[in-house]
Amino acid sequence: MNTKLIKSIYKIIIFFPLLLYFGKRSYIAYDEGFYALQAKWMLQHNNWIIPVWWDQFVLDRTIGIQFLIAKFQHIFGENSFTAHLPSTIAAISMLFLTYKLHEELIGRKNAIFSALILATTYIWLDFAHLATQDMIFACLVTSGLYSLVKLREEKKSLYLILFGSWIGLAFFMKTFLIAIPLLSLLPYLIYSRQIINSKFFYLGIFLGFLPFMIWSYHINPYLDKNIIFFLIDKVNTLSSKNTFTNPFYYYIWNIPINFLPWSIFSLVGIIYQFKTNKRINYLLGYFPIFFIFILSLFSTKTPYYSLPIASILSINAYLGIKTTLKINHLKLLFFQFTSKIIPVFIIFTIIFYFLFLKQSINLNLKEEVFLITGFVISALVLINVRNTKKFRSIFLTFLACPYLMGSCMVQSGLLTDRSRDLRETIEYISTKEGLHNHSIHVIKDNLSFDNSTSKLIKILLMTPNLGQDLNNLNELRPNEYAWMIESDNKFNKRKNYEIIATKNNLNPWKLIKKKNL
Repeated sequence: MNTKLIKSIYKIIIFFPLLLYFGKRSYIAYDEGFYALQAKWMLQHNNWIIPVWWDQFVLDRTIGIQFLIAKFQHIFGENSFTAHLPSTIAAISMLFLTYKLHEELIGRKNAIFSALILATTYIWLDFAHLATQDMIFACLVTSGLYSLVKLREEKKSLYLILFGSWIGLAFFMKTFLIAIPLLSLLPYLIYSRQIINSKFFYLGIFLGFLPFMIWSYHINPYLDKNIIFFLIDKVNTLSSKNTFTNPFYYYIWNIPINFLPWSIFSLVGIIYQFKTNKRINYLLGYFPIFFIFILSLFSTKTPYYSLPIASILSINAYLGIKTTLKINHLKLLFFQFTSKIIPVFIIFTIIFYFLFLKQSINLNLKEEVFLITGFVISALVLINVRNTKKFRSIFLTFLACPYLMGSCMVQSGLLTDRSRDLRETIEYISTKEGLHNHSIHVIKDNLSFDNSTSKLIKILLMTPNLGQDLNNLNELRPNEYAWMIESDNKFNKRKNYEIIATKNNLNPWKLIKKKNL
């Protein structure tokens, strides 16, 4: 077999443990559970236009991710694995684009390293396994950066169209958040005016916005005003003080934590460019700085808003670790930290877990075995990092720790089976009661308890046959089931009903059945 082909296959296979999980999955409530539930209703009611919560319109966002989830489930089957396919495909595409960006910005040598850095960054790995639009949005921004890099040397119409089209497609995913990367790129675009003066660029914009325009055309007849005004209302809400409002300096600490373990190297890479390069690459140097600054001006601040610069930070991390290993005192500090401090920290973490955290964290045997094994092997590998000489060997030895930990988190189910206890409870109840042959309704007259909505979203996604939302118990027919909120004392007074399930992890919800009297 061709040596080049073997290397290409190896480069692909190495990402499998981080990206692919074929075990049982479950959702978190917000945001992926909400989107998956809306997709479920799209399939159930054959409604491909209007995002809903039961029979109420939800008009604070587009229908991009819900449509993709529903369409994939329509084609490949209605299950959790299929619901995550759009994010998985976007994650794989983003890795490939990072690889290509490295080739264009730095050179072909070690381009796979930047992709590996990205794949082992905590926040990227986390959202690669969430059925949300965030990974797709980040991938689209990265495709725009790649097309922009290609336009430096090749003024081909294809890249001009690509650079224009990602804007509209990204808008269909995250609406006005597209303004952040665009404003961050604005100085570069003003300098390269030939790009925005091209007719192919505007053709790309038209093609990119076409899905949104088609959707707007079909949804507007159902509304009292254009959908764009509802989306603007959402932006106004996020721009004012709300639950996710954080101080200006939020990303100064949040990005380094969420981009572990590569954060410090990304910073070193950016600083090194400004110190040594006479001509600083705009995308590697200024773009991430402008992006974070503009993002910090926005009232609403969340960790995943920084995902679009993940590829750029990964390439900077590669440059940073190369720089660190070239400077003697930094290299010595690196070896001391990785071969002594991190292994000791790992061992103390394992001991602390068994002494104090085991009962409260409540990991199952599979999760515990995967994580402890990953921790122990990582510590043993890092102890030997100082015995390596070449840059490639040092990098791969250091990479072993985040790679093993990321793979173990994915394959244990921690990043994929996020509501395991609830899933196991509902599976047990469904099998015991034979619920696969019954529609299960929801009584919504007490839907005001704390945590009730987020718990309901997860319950409904795991419910075999989802019924209707009923205003009260009187609408429930004999032999029908329903989820409801009510205290046991009050419910016990109802003689025509029985409690089927009321476990702690279902709280405040209980599954009830109306008797056939």
